[in-house]
Amino acid sequence: MSHVYAKESQQGIALLGAMVVALILSLVGATLFHLAGQEAISAGLASQTVNAQQLADASGELVMTWFHSPQATAGLSQLSSVREKRNHDKAGAPSFFDAFGRSQFVGTSDQPDLRLYADNPSDNQLLNDPETGLFRTMTHLGHIEELKVYGPSKPGLLCTIDTTVATKTNPPVRQSILMQLGALDVPPLRAAVQVGGHLGRSEPGHESPVLVHWGELKVEGDLILAQSGEIPLKSVMAPVSGQAYDDMAQREDRWMEAWIGGAVQRTQVLLEQTPALPHNLHVGQSPIPGVRLDQWTYEHLKRVAKRFGGYFGIDREGLLYPQGIVEPGHGISPDEVFQSRGVGDQHGLIFIDTLDQTAPRSDNLGVVTLHTPYFEGMAVVQGHVVLAPNGSGQSIQALSPPQPHQGSDIARMPVQISGMHFNGVLHASGDMTIAGRVRLYGAVLVGGTIASASSGSLLEVWYDHDLSQGFYRGLPVVYRAPGTWMARY
Repeated sequence: MSHVYAKESQQGIALLGAMVVALILSLVGATLFHLAGQEAISAGLASQTVNAQQLADASGELVMTWFHSPQATAGLSQLSSVREKRNHDKAGAPSFFDAFGRSQFVGTSDQPDLRLYADNPSDNQLLNDPETGLFRTMTHLGHIEELKVYGPSKPGLLCTIDTTVATKTNPPVRQSILMQLGALDVPPLRAAVQVGGHLGRSEPGHESPVLVHWGELKVEGDLILAQSGEIPLKSVMAPVSGQAYDDMAQREDRWMEAWIGGAVQRTQVLLEQTPALPHNLHVGQSPIPGVRLDQWTYEHLKRVAKRFGGYFGIDREGLLYPQGIVEPGHGISPDEVFQSRGVGDQHGLIFIDTLDQTAPRSDNLGVVTLHTPYFEGMAVVQGHVVLAPNGSGQSIQALSPPQPHQGSDIARMPVQISGMHFNGVLHASGDMTIAGRVRLYGAVLVGGTIASASSGSLLEVWYDHDLSQGFYRGLPVVYRAPGTWMARY
């Protein structure tokens, strides 16, 4: 009988043990299920936080586009003033900074230079309207609650962008970030063509080969012409078009002025003749009042090119080497570097160094020969340049300068110009030689002279007014300053 009782007792203990194990497993399962749920919630919150941060970053990046694209803020005066250069540097050129390097943005977080707040209906429509809002491309993710632009906390920087966003989740996740912007301070080019020496040579057939539309010609030395009549007359009634001077009955332009430091020399005039100079040709400007050429310094442009553009070394044969690493047998032709496939194929800044990669001197200048039929960008050559395009160029859409006595960009006229070989800036610290008929929209800056390789060679330049404000296609106007990004919450 005791044996039966013992057996039943053992079975009861086993059953109790099984129940305890089942209870423990049930508790463990419930705990794991709860933890899994919490993990899913945490993962969801983390994902929403990442989305909120990306949304805030994107809003800051969109503000940066205001500086690069006038169309983004067209008609919005309070936003257009953000990209407007309201100060002048020591040379008197438009700048975001004053002569002491202080930013035009002076506000604080509490009193910003610009504040848009979504609680204000008009601001909310400007920011978040799904059809017309500045941030309409992001409305499916969330909306901008507040946007502020104010002064930088670090000297030398331009401004602080402070944005607060909220995601379209339930509940919404809010994110606020700060970033500071630096400005790429490449001096503006305030004339169509600037020459540091004489313009042309005193030999028949090698006189000045330059004709200018829509801007000024500045020459430190003498201007050598075949005849005075080669200078276009300035007239407010002149047509605004892409027509070349050779195709005009009379050479006229609304903006063309020539400022010559020395004298005008003529190679095809009789001694007894003293023809009057055009009223827009000003001679004897040096030393007083002086011909002020825009200065692009070697070291500064070199640093800019290494960070934001393309940097190349050169050998005595005119071959180029990326990153300045000159290795025999690895050089490439300038046309491989400069050729654009068509309009819109923008190369940005291309910097060609001297032979020894030190500041330019008379004995370390290489020669870059360009045969490319079309180039779009900024070519900065610390040496001599030969322009000999072998094609007919491209037809481009350009904007004229503002009409005389009207400062608004609204007064600028769209013009189609055909046969364009260069669209941007050409800079040579040495001489520039023109071989053939060359057309350029933009500006030219030469440290030496511009001369023709043969009779009939011509460089015809239409000035790009945007360059007078320091806006260069292919280069950022502003950039996110490293180490300034911060998430507040």
